[in-house]
Amino acid sequence: MRCNVVAMVLTGAVSLASPVLGGQTDVRLNALFDRLQVTDSETEAAAITNLVWAIWHESDNETVNAFMSKGVEEMSSRNFEAAVSSFNKVIEVDPDFAEGWNKRATVYYLMGEYQASIRDIEQTLALEPRHFGALSGLGLIHLALGNGWEALKAFEAALKVNPHLPSPRAHVEELRRHLRGRPI
Repeated sequence: MRCNVVAMVLTGAVSLASPVLGGQTDVRLNALFDRLQVTDSETEAAAITNLVWAIWHESDNETVNAFMSKGVEEMSSRNFEAAVSSFNKVIEVDPDFAEGWNKRATVYYLMGEYQASIRDIEQTLALEPRHFGALSGLGLIHLALGNGWEALKAFEAALKVNPHLPSPRAHVEELRRHLRGRPI
């Protein structure tokens, strides 16, 4: 049974009553997030997580997709200023596309511009409250700023949405040990 579910997830064969849109409004996301809450298979959870990321990255607007691809490539090449410019264009074309905000938040984080990153994460979460990547990023920013309790809250929120994330889980365990007995 698990193999069949994983195969369905990997091929995107989730039952649809509406057309596929991509982005945070894609109709497949609710079923995928529901499945993340109940699966005990790390293989299935990883496949679902990857599919969620793929859906979040896809827009029904080809201009957005082109700027997203360009921005991701620039970010991977550590050409951060150009990446910010590409993600700015994504946001200009479609300000309701959550992943444009999230990717720009990631670039700002990599540049050490934490307040700008937090603003973009807030916008990402306003558009897609289940964005476990944005929540994890918020945790990393709070770690960098020395805000342990805020980091813990962000990582716990990410795990509430996707309990199969290894990095946030490790951060939560470490922060709980470190912060034990300290007031919030």
